Amino acid sequence: MEDRMAVVNMRELARSTSRVVDSVHRSGKAALVTRGGRPVVAMIPIDEAALEDWVLAHSPGFVASLRTADADLRRGRAMSLDEFLARNPVRRAASAAKKVRAHSTS
Repeated sequence: MEDRMAVVNMRELARSTSRVVDSVHRSGKAALVTRGGRPVVAMIPIDEAALEDWVLAHSPGFVASLRTADADLRRGRAMSLDEFLARNPVRRAASAAKKVRAHSTS
């Protein structure tokens, strides 16, 4: 069984794009695209379930917000949802009222 990543040069990719994409999709393994013998891009298989995770993981804003949240957690500046709701009863009541209004108008 071959576990190595496929390596495709730009010329081959240009001539056989559909075949290369099908191969990556079917095998579930990435293909490395080279130009002049040097890697320039990796083509990875992805399904709909993983697409959202991939997009978020590569979003600078989302990654920055995760880092901020992790730092807040390490510094003790975070709380559980139950604790937040206990400290903010007005918000919870306002949110419940909005839901009731939304359901009554639909």
